[in-house]
Amino acid sequence: MTTDSADAAARRTVRAYHEARFRGDVTTAAAQIGEGFSFRSPFITSDSPTGHLDGLDGLLGIVTGVELISELYGKTEATLLYDVHTTPAAGITQHTAEHFHLHDGRITSIRLIFDSAPWQAIMSAAGPARDEAAPMA
Repeated sequence: MTTDSADAAARRTVRAYHEARFRGDVTTAAAQIGEGFSFRSPFITSDSPTGHLDGLDGLLGIVTGVELISELYGKTEATLLYDVHTTPAAGITQHTAEHFHLHDGRITSIRLIFDSAPWQAIMSAAGPARDEAAPMA
């Protein structure tokens, strides 16, 4: 990581979001989101600053830890690589890459990349999502 102030600002914003999300602090996580936000992952597509955080309590209920492996920052983008460890009952270590775009010190897009296959059985057991009938954009 460079000591450039724009890179440092990106790091502060992205780390504040990441840490808040895994604490379950939706208010602080959402405070890092900027205008025109979009979120894409294998399960969720959302343009709402908080919509992609719906159901966070359920996920955090089975997460035992998050291990940050690498973080890369630029003036308007950042990438985190981390493992999400879950309870033995879930039995998943999710290898995750998360790419962020930033504008004026706020996150404007997030692309979350992980193998969704291990989660299929858990999602099926949980039943249909409240928006399952709505097609993803």
